[in-house]
Amino acid sequence: MREFSLPALYEVPADGNLTDIVRRNAAQHPDVAVIGRKVNGTWTDVSAKDFLSEVHAAAKGLIASGVGPGDRVGLMSRTRYEWTLLDFAIWSAGAVTVPVYETSSPEQVQWILGDSGAVACLVELDVHAKAVESVRDRLPGLAHVWQIETDSPETGAIAELGRAGADVADGTVEERGSLAKADDPATIVYTSGTTGRPKGCVLTHRSFFAECGNIVERLRPLFRTGECSVLLFLPLAHVFGRLVQVAPMMAPIKLGHVPDIKNLTDELASFRPTLILGVPRVFEKVYNSARAKAQADGKGKIFDKAADTAIAYSRALDTPPGPSLGLRLKYKTFDKLVYSKLRAVLGGRGEAAISGGAPLGERLGHFFRGIGFTVLEGYGLTESCAATTFNPHDRQKIGTVGQPLPGSVVRIADDGEVLLHGEHLFKEYWNNPGATEEALSDGWFHTGDIGTLDEDGYLAITGRKKEIIVTAGGKNVAPAVIEDRIRAHALVAECMVVGDGRPFVGALVTLDEEFIVRWAEDHGKSAKTAADLRDDTELLAAIQQAVEDGNAAVSKAESVRKFRVLGAQFTEESGHLTPSLKLKRNVVAKDYADEIEALYTS
Repeated sequence: MREFSLPALYEVPADGNLTDIVRRNAAQHPDVAVIGRKVNGTWTDVSAKDFLSEVHAAAKGLIASGVGPGDRVGLMSRTRYEWTLLDFAIWSAGAVTVPVYETSSPEQVQWILGDSGAVACLVELDVHAKAVESVRDRLPGLAHVWQIETDSPETGAIAELGRAGADVADGTVEERGSLAKADDPATIVYTSGTTGRPKGCVLTHRSFFAECGNIVERLRPLFRTGECSVLLFLPLAHVFGRLVQVAPMMAPIKLGHVPDIKNLTDELASFRPTLILGVPRVFEKVYNSARAKAQADGKGKIFDKAADTAIAYSRALDTPPGPSLGLRLKYKTFDKLVYSKLRAVLGGRGEAAISGGAPLGERLGHFFRGIGFTVLEGYGLTESCAATTFNPHDRQKIGTVGQPLPGSVVRIADDGEVLLHGEHLFKEYWNNPGATEEALSDGWFHTGDIGTLDEDGYLAITGRKKEIIVTAGGKNVAPAVIEDRIRAHALVAECMVVGDGRPFVGALVTLDEEFIVRWAEDHGKSAKTAADLRDDTELLAAIQQAVEDGNAAVSKAESVRKFRVLGAQFTEESGHLTPSLKLKRNVVAKDYADEIEALYTS
């Protein structure tokens, strides 16, 4: 057994709650822009005092409509300004926010709103309103549904709440907003449900204070008030998105929202954030898109040489001598030709990024640091209020998910499981004492992840206990290690390793719909869909290269011997991915049983 901890850098208020943040900002930084809001295609600043005013106006409407202290209020929307506004308004009304993924099915909506006992729900679009309405007869406690975006701004949720609360006194909302204490629930975030019904994870105001307060203090140079900014494009129904929302407010620094990541490049260029928080797939897309564009322009070899130089330069930074003179000269040349253009794609002002949700990959980590844009990898779960470890800006160890959150402890149990302790942890699973007792036994949260701690307290995640595959030969295989390496290839959308009880390890692979079209054009293929190309010899050779790259990370007994390219995609709509894009392995195994069998019989 091994454990590591760091002292807390932030003291959690004894009796405060998250509404204190917006009140403090308005008092201490009244004219500082805390939000960048897109209005008619142009970014417009919202000051701390104006944001507080809008929060209080919406909170008054909730109070006037009968939302009481401790009541649960659903929030189903894409990532936009109103999400943050309403989140703080719900807290200011003394209530508890229950986020719902905007892609959720009516059945999922009914489960989350019903299990949480929500008395009201705020939705964004007609499609969300219809989803709630279709199950409303099974939600007897749901008294109100407000819609953010309607045909007329005068009929939208913000305007409607403003009218409803017009007669509520300022003192009433101030009093209501002060009722919740640090250990009271702030939100109930439902887990992705990879193996069954989603569980409602109760995160307190203390959880967010401990989480975001310590992150901001440890990474203070990245959270400079009046200078730094963050562009939020993650779903706010996910706990990582909530971290990205609350931490900038605590600093405070300017926060912007992007509802559709299809336009992410344009939004980065116009908002120009200094800090980006995202998932590995975003950074993989940046790299793969840049490389594909270079190849299309006949500059593929130059890009590859530049990438190799950036990686070598980054690796040399971790050695005592540092980069050699020759390497520094090559680096300077490629910085003008390639790296500066890549930094421009990320907005041009970017200083760093924080990546979580899945492993980034060591090569990609060195690539981004090498081009002058450091990606700090972290690790966390819904139950740990997002990040429970992260790489500090001044002591990064690429290939690890960093050191524990200050004020918390990470322990590696005798069987390799990662255990956590700290104020940032969740309080309980809503209405599920059995699951709570199992997860929080002996005062430690049992993550279900397998990992190691080095002598400096840096954590490396090697797999999940429940996902360990045992081959017919008795070899234990952690699929995440090799899947992440294979998935990093531009052509690969998803990869699922199989082989439990089988003679060797195999894999199911789906193709990236965006890059398969570009690849087909570059290789003179008339067919351009995954279904048409799944048996193409050249394509299979390219996927084989991705598999070999993945195999390089594991022993021969753990390596993928055979793979099958599927003609379809793993998506949330198909039921194969959770809203946070995690594989539902049991569903994939059932639906693609014939493909898996073919790996071992063909």
